[in-house]
Amino acid sequence: MVHGRHAHDENEGNTFLGKELKYFSQAGFDLDRIHIKRNAPIASLYEDAILNEGAVISSSGALINFSGKKTGRSPKDKRIVYEETSKDDVWWGPVNIKMDEHTFEINRERAIDYLNTRENVYVFDGFAGWDPKYRIKVRVIASRAYHALFMHNMLIRPTAEELENFGEPDFIIYNAGQFPANRFTTGMTSTTSVEVNFKRMEMVILGTEYAGEMKKGIFSVMHYLQPVKFGQLSLHSSANQAKGDNGDVTLFFGLSGTGKTTLSADPNRLLIGDDEHVWSDTGVFNIEGGCYAKTINLSAEKEPEIFNAIKFGSILENVVYNPADRRPDYDDVSITENTRCAYPIEYIPNAKIPCIADRQPSNIIMLTCDAFGVLPPVSRLTPEQAQYHFVAGYTSKTPGTEDGIVEPSPTFSTCYGQPFIILHPGRYAKMLAERMEKNKVDCWLINTGWTGGKFGTGKRCPLKYTRAIVDAIHNGTLAKAEFENFPIFNLAIPKAVEGVPSEILDPVKVWPSKDAFNAEVQKLGGMFQKAFSKYEADITAEVKNAGPIL
Repeated sequence: MVHGRHAHDENEGNTFLGKELKYFSQAGFDLDRIHIKRNAPIASLYEDAILNEGAVISSSGALINFSGKKTGRSPKDKRIVYEETSKDDVWWGPVNIKMDEHTFEINRERAIDYLNTRENVYVFDGFAGWDPKYRIKVRVIASRAYHALFMHNMLIRPTAEELENFGEPDFIIYNAGQFPANRFTTGMTSTTSVEVNFKRMEMVILGTEYAGEMKKGIFSVMHYLQPVKFGQLSLHSSANQAKGDNGDVTLFFGLSGTGKTTLSADPNRLLIGDDEHVWSDTGVFNIEGGCYAKTINLSAEKEPEIFNAIKFGSILENVVYNPADRRPDYDDVSITENTRCAYPIEYIPNAKIPCIADRQPSNIIMLTCDAFGVLPPVSRLTPEQAQYHFVAGYTSKTPGTEDGIVEPSPTFSTCYGQPFIILHPGRYAKMLAERMEKNKVDCWLINTGWTGGKFGTGKRCPLKYTRAIVDAIHNGTLAKAEFENFPIFNLAIPKAVEGVPSEILDPVKVWPSKDAFNAEVQKLGGMFQKAFSKYEADITAEVKNAGPIL
């Protein structure tokens, strides 16, 4: 029986044409030794992951798999190759660390040598970007079935015809994550290396099996290609659209824990995507073909769409399960707090397929979770303020999320996605402002964090009030409201919003002590100024002055 299965599977996924196989032999793959499985069926990837990688099937049909000792991204091990075609565009520094071309060649060779020792090598060919005008063809070459299935979910899956006529990819990922980098190679600081070469349009992964490196690697590539090659604006945001023929579009920016996923998954609107988008000259499109949701404390009551998307074809990553009945335990963080699920976007009932809107956004919502409790629940931003807050990218971590945090700690992640940006933040901000100006887009800053005091004394702004604010933005009533000035930050705050108690709209009114409130506003304003000073050299005076004035 086993023999029969192998005989039958011999050609499964090997639908390569001669010229594609030629590419593999030229790249150094030993085609007499390895068996290439290209765009293999989901069931076949399940079988291989269970047989060879210790994966199991959960009670709901999802594949549970483990990424080994790395359970999150390794930003300190990410490198960009310093070469003549891209060196003048890249924002070099702690986010984009230089690597020389020779070291890249050594690591690429090391990855291919390792892949040549495997019996099965998995290839997935798909697209990044739903708009055919701006999409790129991506090839993933990996040693684990789990990585192939992950990218099958996260990239846009080609039709049979598109696969047959795929041709040469625009970008290739060599994922040999099971094999370490050589620490004695020049420029290596650990056994992990994640590197992107824009001249060769290739990425090499060594020493980490965390699947998210591939997803964010493609995002980094799009953050370079969209502005530089296509002149379009790539964004770390979610997006949704009103139902109907020509529904309005909203972009949501926000770091982890601000409510970006929750607020964009609105049952009354269509989800274009939850994480990565491009704002193009003709509209907005999702970069990805799937979602990569956090599953910590997930429940059917709180997030039914995500909970129900965890079925056959989805991958649960580093989730603990009960061996007796294979039920995942989403509250158990013994492997990592960063437990996740990757599933195709069509598993979300109100997803808009194809994930593209042929119209410009009407609203931008910037989300922050202010644990100092001083920012208003909603304020309207001028174009200069929108640029300022986009470059600042503020939210705060609360005590309890990480060891050693006893009072709120501010997080400033420029463009709401610092680890993934390739160009100077000012370039993305300028493009954002130009598009806002041209399309008369309203921009709102929403604080989903604390009110009536900082973390520990105040309480978190109830989700129903935040939802009422978002509804007022969507139905157009908030834009017509009467506004007053919120000092120091100089934000325009509404006097009334339907469904929201008016006293919480001005934070000072719900603080027990006005002096304590003023002290915290001054403190946060100072933190903004300090964080923003890193970018000032390339930012206009108008934008710089749109921040807090102490």
